[in-house]
Amino acid sequence: MAKTTLQEQIPLPEILIFPARLLRAETTEKLLNRVYEVPHVRHVTVSGESLPEKLSSGEGKGLKNEHSEKKKITVKGSEVDLRLLVGRVFVELEDVEYIDDSTARIEEICKEILPFGFSLEVGRYSKFKPTVTDYKKIR
Repeated sequence: MAKTTLQEQIPLPEILIFPARLLRAETTEKLLNRVYEVPHVRHVTVSGESLPEKLSSGEGKGLKNEHSEKKKITVKGSEVDLRLLVGRVFVELEDVEYIDDSTARIEEICKEILPFGFSLEVGRYSKFKPTVTDYKKIR
């Protein structure tokens, strides 16, 4: 059996930013860049409504998806191809001790960038260790 470190056994905290509506590409870019400026932010993940390459239903099925929000955004100096309308942002922190300060800073950023409303929650939303299903997929 492989040894695991204490860090691997304890899940790192995450702050969930849940905007009141789906975000446009420009708003997503501003929010992500500002959140990455907060000290002790380890990783940021987004989820939302998919903007696929090709339409999968309707009259235009199989045609290229020409959605106005399919854009390239710049996050931390790197260009990212945004393939979704962001509905949730998960901010992973370096340690539990930074939750209060980081949450306060992120809340101020959200008040500025998301005037239409949002909610913040602290917890663990992403998996941090393999599940039984993951082990079965390996075999």
